[in-house]
Amino acid sequence: MNLAKANINERAVGRQSRLSKFLDNDHVVGYVFTAPFILGFLIFTLFPIISSLYYSFTDYNLLDAPNVVGFENYQKIFTDDQKIMKSFQVTFTYVFLSVPLRLAFALIVAMLLKAAIRGVGFYRSAYYLPSLIGGSVAVSIMWTQIFGEKGLLNSALGAIGIDATTNWIGNPGTALYTLIALSVWQFGSSMLIFLAGLKNIPVSYYEAASVDGAGKLRQFFQITLPLLSPIILFNLIMQTISAFMTFTPAYIISRGEGGPLDNTLLFSLYLYQKAFRFFSMGYASAMAWVMLIIIAVITVTIFQTSKFWVHYESKGE
Repeated sequence: MNLAKANINERAVGRQSRLSKFLDNDHVVGYVFTAPFILGFLIFTLFPIISSLYYSFTDYNLLDAPNVVGFENYQKIFTDDQKIMKSFQVTFTYVFLSVPLRLAFALIVAMLLKAAIRGVGFYRSAYYLPSLIGGSVAVSIMWTQIFGEKGLLNSALGAIGIDATTNWIGNPGTALYTLIALSVWQFGSSMLIFLAGLKNIPVSYYEAASVDGAGKLRQFFQITLPLLSPIILFNLIMQTISAFMTFTPAYIISRGEGGPLDNTLLFSLYLYQKAFRFFSMGYASAMAWVMLIIIAVITVTIFQTSKFWVHYESKGE
């Protein structure tokens, strides 16, 4: 009896000792603090990704049990759905116009705000503010008021003697460009990154160039752009991905229709329509994976071409 109790006590002490060693392990603290992120990633990111890949091969409609249809959804995307081709055209036009313009404005403003002028902190905050609120519903509604038939733009044009009655948002020829203008207006985040990069360029480079007779324009192309090229690469990739995912402005300004004549039907908006208006969740999942592949290909292409124009000072290139 006493021997049995001794064995039980010994095992209990052993378990307690192992538990103490485990809790004393420095890695345990890390696991505890990272557990919320890991669980959140598994539940809200990894599981939806795997689920959408499965649903892309089914006819899932949110109401009935999904049936596997193979590559039927993907085949329909490239052969039977004419509207999706229009959404591709609108999306690529939007991305390839808005991203370069946004980066150009961001760089110009960053160079202007680099100078130690009075109140520069206020100006930096003011230019950054649109990036914080630019994707909101309220700003999208404001945009409809600016570019409407009786909006602020037409009123401003009328004040200088130009009789403008164009509904810029309702005109098929100009509707998409109002979305591009909204995107360009949100250049604040890229501006701050450019500003940080500009401050890391040694002033001695510009001083040496000035001594050699190089003007401001030559300094910009020979010093600023090469040394800023890694920052440009980062901003280009991030802004390109962000542009492909644009949804709220197109949804609010076109009232979810993508009009006029589907000229603001971004791919993300059409995906939303298929998923939550027509309940074609399987088809929408296939659309999402197609867009993921497109973004991945464009991103890889940018990385591959960067070796020809990105300068890394540490490599002596």
